Formats: sequence, C-alpha cells, structure tokens
Amino acid sequence: MKIAVINEISAADKNAAVLSALAGRGYEILNCGNTAGTDSPALLYTHTGLMSALLLHLRAIDFVVGGCGTGIGYLNSVMQYPGVFCGHLLTPLDAFLFARINAGNCVSLALNQGYGWAGDVNLRLIFDALFTPETGTGYPPHRAEPQRQGRELLAQISRAAHRSMAEILLALPAEVTRTALNYPAFRPVLQSAVATAPNPDPTLTSVIEHLLESAPA
Repeated sequence: MKIAVINEISAADKNAAVLSALAGRGYEILNCGNTAGTDSPALLYTHTGLMSALLLHLRAIDFVVGGCGTGIGYLNSVMQYPGVFCGHLLTPLDAFLFARINAGNCVSLALNQGYGWAGDVNLRLIFDALFTPETGTGYPPHRAEPQRQGRELLAQISRAAHRSMAEILLALPAEVTRTALNYPAFRPVLQSAVATAPNPDPTLTSVIEHLLESAPA
C-alpha cells in the first residue's frame, strides 16, 4: 500500500509523530506536506485537500493520512472533490468502525485539539485499527451487505454530484492551485503521477501541465 501523509501548517509539528506511528508496517510513505511550523509556503487545509484529492484521482496512492488542528477543516476541504471518502478519526474505535463500515481512502486526524499526553500512542493505536485485512467486512457482521451497497451508492453519488477534476482545477482560485501544486515536496510527486497514471485523462493532464508551467518551481 502507498500512503500519502499531507499535513498543513497548524499541525506540521505533529508530522514526525504521524510518520513514526506509521513506521514498521511495510507501507510506502510519501510525505508531501508541511513538516515544521516554520515551513514556507504554509499550507492551509484548502491546499492539502486539493493535493490529497489529486493524488487519489490519479491513482498515485492508495490512501491519504491528513488532518489539521481539529480534523474538521481538512475533512470539509478534501470531501469537496470526487472519489474521496474520508473519515474523521479521534479514537481507535473510530478507526475500527471506519475501516469495516466505510472502507474509505482518506482519514482526517485532529492533531491539536485533544492531542496531549500519550497522543503519539493514540495515533499508533488508530493506525493499528485502521489498516486491517478486515477492511470493508462490515460491522456488525450481519450488516455487511447493506453497508457494501451503501458504499457503492455513495460512489455513484460522488460521480454524479461533481464536475470533472479538470473542470474543477480550472475553476479553483489561483491562490489554491498555485500553492498546492507547486509545493516543493508535492510537485515532483504530482509530475510522476501524471506521467505514470494507469488510465490517463488527456484533458486533466493538459490542465495540470499548464498550471505547473504557469508557476515553475
């Protein structure tokens, strides 16, 4: 599994704790966002939501670990985009249920609110419960089939309720796309994703290349 960790500036000092909690699980980790409170440019959840959605859309990654101070801002940001199914996780039980019932591709962590003594332990236990071979198996077990049907219907709703990613990128404010797409740790990952996309969308590729060329690194 390939996982992107994308932190915004208010929780950038927790980046090392997130990476540590993910370590040793055999996953490939791409650390694409802010890693310290002094980073420049400072990413906001409006930026990290777009960054997350693009990598998922291009199938460059399998999963995103994001968040912000409360986890709510990033949750609202990333869920504006098609094909993103994000959970707001505060406890290991949240992770246990999200994995089995919702089986999404993204999580939003509260990395300031309530993050105190043993916060790093809570992160590790959240990931223990989240990354399980029982993903999508349902809970309680007798609800597995209607929960599976619900996930499929939600995916259809997401496709119906959104414009294409190319249209979205063209309509977004420049202050969002310029900062997000050209963030130093993210830009090369995006360029590689565009070049190796399994089912490339020529229109989206053209839009991304145009946006990158208009603000070269």
